[in-house]
Amino acid sequence: MFLFSQARQFIQDYQDEKRLFVLKEHRILLWFTLLVAFLFVPFVGSEYLFNAILVPFLILALAGLGLNILTGYAGQLSLGSAAFMAVGAFATYNLELRIPQLPLLLNLVLGGVIAGIFGILVGLPSLRIKGFYLIVSTLAAQFFVPWLFTQYSWFTHENSSGVITAPPLQIAGVSLNSPVGHYLLTLSVVVLLTLLARNVLNSQYGRAFRAVRDMETAATTIGISVGKTKLIAFALSSFYLGVAGSLWAFAYLGTIEADGLDLSRSFQILFIIIIGGLGSLTGSFLGAAFIVLLPIALSILGTLLFGHSLDQALLQNLQKIIFGGLIIYFLIKEPEGLIRLFSMAYQRIRKWPLRY
Repeated sequence: MFLFSQARQFIQDYQDEKRLFVLKEHRILLWFTLLVAFLFVPFVGSEYLFNAILVPFLILALAGLGLNILTGYAGQLSLGSAAFMAVGAFATYNLELRIPQLPLLLNLVLGGVIAGIFGILVGLPSLRIKGFYLIVSTLAAQFFVPWLFTQYSWFTHENSSGVITAPPLQIAGVSLNSPVGHYLLTLSVVVLLTLLARNVLNSQYGRAFRAVRDMETAATTIGISVGKTKLIAFALSSFYLGVAGSLWAFAYLGTIEADGLDLSRSFQILFIIIIGGLGSLTGSFLGAAFIVLLPIALSILGTLLFGHSLDQALLQNLQKIIFGGLIIYFLIKEPEGLIRLFSMAYQRIRKWPLRY
């Protein structure tokens, strides 16, 4: 099992510890995965693969990553994820519409920045309250945002239906209005933001997040500004969720309304980080993969067992039952989620012929 060998790969200084992957084999695996994702999948993937699996998986993983920064790393509970996604989507739409000179990628970033500013406002109560009361505070934002966007038609360009439609997507004159284009745009943004999140969480800000999560009093004692750290966590998390909302509207659905990003979407993102693993970037991807692939797996299983696809209402109820059962299981038995199970399996394989 030479692929799992750690021989002669020691951490010798602080810079080694800050690396994205310490082991050389892990870095090789990362580059191989990126090459396959960028150079192989676009040529062999079907329209269904891009539209129904890969694009929603990447966007939900990015949204889960954003919430994981706030809840998993900084310890601040939130049920307003979909509201931040809606702010990012509508902000990007209005920037594209009213300032057409700006490039698409800059509009995505600015939409995330606007969502981050809104996140700071929503996070202000965290300076005084926490736990259940903070959840209620963020829940208020979840109801306020749809009301705001439906009450004032300026946000939807005076569209009476309240629906916004994605403008033509292009970068440097290259059209992205195809399943492959949507996939490559989403993949590029998710990869860049994941690397950024990894670097931030390995920096002093990430250590401050963990200190505040574990014990605020001790964090204050060692000189960490707890209030500032919480607001930075809200801003960064909301930025990621805002970008995810923009991609959800433009690269996945094509159209969206304020009520389309409702409380159920916030719960879905929360389920992603609980099932995938709190405080883990990889866990966000595992949780998103589970959420996206479960309905497909249930549909295939129903076809194999009964000879026909399951009714959609029955399929949705089965999903809710499975989600509920898994969340109870992970919260009680394995709070670190799927990433913990994968880590244990990896350790067993790595030590394979030596274990007893």
